[in-house]
Amino acid sequence: MKTKLTIALCGAAALLIYSACTSEASDEKIKEPNAVTPVANYGGFESQVKWGEHLVTICGCNDCHTPKKMGPEGPEPDMSLMLSGHPSQTPPPPMDQKEAAEKGLVVTQTLTGWTGAWGTTYAVNLTPDSTGLGAWKEGQFMKAIREGKWMGLDGTRPIMPPMPWNMYRNMTDDELKAIFSYLRSIPPVHNIVPQAKLVPPPPPAKS
Repeated sequence: MKTKLTIALCGAAALLIYSACTSEASDEKIKEPNAVTPVANYGGFESQVKWGEHLVTICGCNDCHTPKKMGPEGPEPDMSLMLSGHPSQTPPPPMDQKEAAEKGLVVTQTLTGWTGAWGTTYAVNLTPDSTGLGAWKEGQFMKAIREGKWMGLDGTRPIMPPMPWNMYRNMTDDELKAIFSYLRSIPPVHNIVPQAKLVPPPPPAKS
């Protein structure tokens, strides 16, 4: 009788221990999905804006979109006008369109205006001012880079030289979003960039 009672008690104890362990394991499974919070990957940087700043720097955006001033070693970016594009009050670069068409000549002025066989183009204002990207949406910016569409809109002209959009189009979506996020964070500069003066394409050759 004692033996049967002992066996019964041991069985009950084992059952209780098993139930407790099963309950704890179940609780762990319930808690597990919330235990690890995914961390956003910003290319190794602390934020999307910082990543965007890095990309803008290494892609040379200031080379064309920031006006230049004369420094001790020659022209250097005027960071008080950072990424504001061709200054509105600067006269157009001197050009000989015939010579440009024949030689592929490119004339630069403050490194924000160019004349070539395509005509005359100017670096646009990339700051979040109303004269720049202030009204742009993220998708519009991505379309401009991905498809080379002026203003990122369907039915517009292509983005003209020297903007290397056909290289930048190879960036990932996350990289383009980071760049746009950074451009939205910089100081706005009110600057109305002149419209491009494009040369009409030559008529198709007669067969």
